Amino acid sequence: MTAVSTQGRTVAGAPKRSHVVTDAVTMLHRNLLHMVRYPGLSVFTILAPVVFLLLFVFVLGGTLGAGLPGVDPDGGRAAYLAYVVPGILVMTIAGTAGGTSTTVSMDMKEGVTARFRTMAISRAAVLAGHVLGNSIQALIAVVLVLGVGVAIGFRPTAGPGEWLALVGILALIAFAITWLGVAMGMQAKSVETASNMPLTLLLLPLLSSGFVPTESMPAWLQWFAEHQPFTPFVETIRSLLLGTDMGSNGVLAVAWCLVLTAIGYVWSMTLYERKSLG
Repeated sequence: MTAVSTQGRTVAGAPKRSHVVTDAVTMLHRNLLHMVRYPGLSVFTILAPVVFLLLFVFVLGGTLGAGLPGVDPDGGRAAYLAYVVPGILVMTIAGTAGGTSTTVSMDMKEGVTARFRTMAISRAAVLAGHVLGNSIQALIAVVLVLGVGVAIGFRPTAGPGEWLALVGILALIAFAITWLGVAMGMQAKSVETASNMPLTLLLLPLLSSGFVPTESMPAWLQWFAEHQPFTPFVETIRSLLLGTDMGSNGVLAVAWCLVLTAIGYVWSMTLYERKSLG
């Protein structure tokens, strides 16, 4: 038996609070097992971006590639493949938010999260398990989608340093997007709503420089595309993979990751604490 102090009194038999890191690892293990046992969401997370990649390259790539600055019209499809892969990778990460939101909402509706709140488990660790598990899933999906890109002709020029930096920025983006997915899952009134809320995150890569240069957009849309987070995400990945000019995009990408992580974390923990009191 352990004893803890409550307002100056010692209560015998009260459970000892576990360490947040240990609890987070336990929750991570649970979420990884859940991913293996219920692979439907994982398969869709990978399949959807692959379909988009093949559609854009083999159906639209010849025309869109020929419109890229300085590209020979005869090599339009190959040029567009190189251009679009970074956008597809970012879209892959954005797509994982739907699975995150759905699994969090399922845990909420089935009472799993409520049971965790009654146990000697760090509250932050319960949500961190979802974040870490789904971030790992997002990175696995990115690797598989990138593999498909290489199989159909994508040829990155990155060296060891660029590959290491690429892994780092992809992990930061996945971490930030997953926190938003967790918050959306906790905010949603139903599992169906939870699966639909992250669709806005899938729209943003389409309205970035991931699929066409922002210069080709109307002025009002160009301004939005250049000032939303997914454009620096795409441009940073493109620079690391293909050696294009990064400019200030790397700094902006990291800054946006920190901002989105903070928003998702505060939003999630506020909802968690509110539901705990309720």
